[in-house]
Amino acid sequence: MARCSNGLLGLLNAGVLVLALVVLGGGIWLSHRAATTDCERFLERPVIALGALLLALSLAGLAGSLCRASCLLWLYLVALFLLIALLLVFTVFAFVVTNRGAGSVVSGRGYREYRLGEYSTWLQRRVESAGNWAKIRSCLRDGGVCQRFGARGESLQQFVTNNLSPIQSGCCKPPTGCNFTYQSETVWAKPTGFNSTNDPDCNTWSNDPRALCYDCQSCKAGVLANVKNDWKKIATVNIIFLIFLIIVYSVGCCAFRNNRRDNSYPAWK
Repeated sequence: MARCSNGLLGLLNAGVLVLALVVLGGGIWLSHRAATTDCERFLERPVIALGALLLALSLAGLAGSLCRASCLLWLYLVALFLLIALLLVFTVFAFVVTNRGAGSVVSGRGYREYRLGEYSTWLQRRVESAGNWAKIRSCLRDGGVCQRFGARGESLQQFVTNNLSPIQSGCCKPPTGCNFTYQSETVWAKPTGFNSTNDPDCNTWSNDPRALCYDCQSCKAGVLANVKNDWKKIATVNIIFLIFLIIVYSVGCCAFRNNRRDNSYPAWK
């Protein structure tokens, strides 16, 4: 039984080791490309940290199971328990903070528009921070979403029937309520004598490709809509990963118990 549990734990940790090397390799690859965009610089450290954590855990699990080192296996189980607890907390938190906000249907349009106030206060604070938004805005520009969007060359009839992404809807065009005249996807003419409206995004809009509506509240809401969708997916993957970690933890507990039992018998027996 001891050999079986130790062998199974070693096999599971070998799989985690392969995953850790893939994640760590991706993080190192991003670090070599980090001079290109703020998006890659933003992703680099978390990916490398995750890869290093998984690598350390898998090596500790392999050493503890194959060498039957009870002390090392105990440290491995403690670290694994903390990781399970953190993932569980994050998964619950992700579902809670992304529970609100779905976008508003616009009459006569195929797309939705997004308002910042529809999302949780915690998410709003993240994008309203000047430092955070400067990095996000740089990512949006470097990603070229609006540039590709503006190169479609569609007519107004084609444009209004499109199902735009949250970023395209919030950052690449002015809000429909501004009543600007359509010239192209990212070029809109303000009415003659236009000064201001109750919607600050109408005043913020610019036809400058480097500005557009990147500083609009609708753009921040569009980013949060993307964050919400991504976090929902991550939380779902986390649930699957949690089940896997709980299985590994259970096998590890079994191996630890068997190791202690084997070590409790004198060698001469």
